[in-house]
Amino acid sequence: MSKPDTRLVNRWRLVLGKYAQSPLGPGFGGEGEGAYQEVDDLLDFLYGREYGEERGVLEGGGGESTLTVPRWIEKIRRLFPRETVEKLEGHALERYNLKELLTDARVLESLEPNMALLKQILALKGMMRGDVLHTARQIVRRVVEELARKMETEVQAAVMGRRDRSRSTPYRCSKNFDFRRTIRKNLQNYDPQQQRLVVEKVYFNRNLRRYNPWHIILCVDESGSMLENVIHSAVMAGIFAKLPVLTTKLVIFDTSVVDLSGYIDDPVEALMSIQLGGGTDIGRALAYCESLITTPHRTIVVLISDLCEGGSPGAMYAHAHSIIEAGARLLCLTALGEEGGMYDKTAAKRLAAMGAPVAALTPGKLAGWIGEVIGAG
Repeated sequence: MSKPDTRLVNRWRLVLGKYAQSPLGPGFGGEGEGAYQEVDDLLDFLYGREYGEERGVLEGGGGESTLTVPRWIEKIRRLFPRETVEKLEGHALERYNLKELLTDARVLESLEPNMALLKQILALKGMMRGDVLHTARQIVRRVVEELARKMETEVQAAVMGRRDRSRSTPYRCSKNFDFRRTIRKNLQNYDPQQQRLVVEKVYFNRNLRRYNPWHIILCVDESGSMLENVIHSAVMAGIFAKLPVLTTKLVIFDTSVVDLSGYIDDPVEALMSIQLGGGTDIGRALAYCESLITTPHRTIVVLISDLCEGGSPGAMYAHAHSIIEAGARLLCLTALGEEGGMYDKTAAKRLAAMGAPVAALTPGKLAGWIGEVIGAG
């Protein structure tokens, strides 16, 4: 009878954890069980919590020194590929609420900046002080700027409209600069000795859509389940604020309503200002947004919420109806991202019947919808 594949057995042993009946066999490449034992200790430091064990400290295998959170991070980065490290860190934050990752500046600096880390920072920022808070703010800025870079071109193009590159325009600005046509038309002026192109005439593209004043009000539920939507909304508000065709308001709510419009030029400050948790009063939020409307036929209110009203459903429907009757557009988003979450389907059907479309859209598709409304107006 052939012997079992030791490497395969060890992998199953790592999956089952230290309570598996079989001990670890020879390690990587026959190096002995030490290498596998170290991996086992690192995995048990995190996943041993499934057994209800406290893991503030853990004795490493073979009599090694106590394994702490900073040491754990250092070791998983040495032993695992980047994709695995990100997953382990994500589980530590999201599944096991390993707050030590966010209360030690040195540990925080070592984490991979991504959406999962951003959400945990926003959820636990009230615990942070001094250097930790400063480091957290830097991470928030890095993630937000990366999100903005990914979203900005698509959002601006969707809202401002396509440009007619077959015609030039006397309206000269950097956004309309046609560098390809400018180079092509001036190639005859190229100086080979100086290796320089002499530009005699500059060409600009013609915008198909005129810049009309439109007002966007983003009304965002800040309950814990909507956190990713809050992040995308703050980033989109910052992008919208740069567009001459729009004026933008950012309103965040739970049972209270907070107007963060003064922070839309800096999404980081907007996000660091939110206070997650509490109930939900959509009616109060819509009432506040209604008070901001000055030109209804040029206003779009985007309600981003799971529509689970904690206040009076009647007030929610009444203010939604009032906004629509005044001539403003009301769009209800149950999610602003790739995946839709749970939402109140009864409320969604009633709002849709009033004339408020209900959907789950990515930021790019939301911008496209706004662009269509503006183009039709």
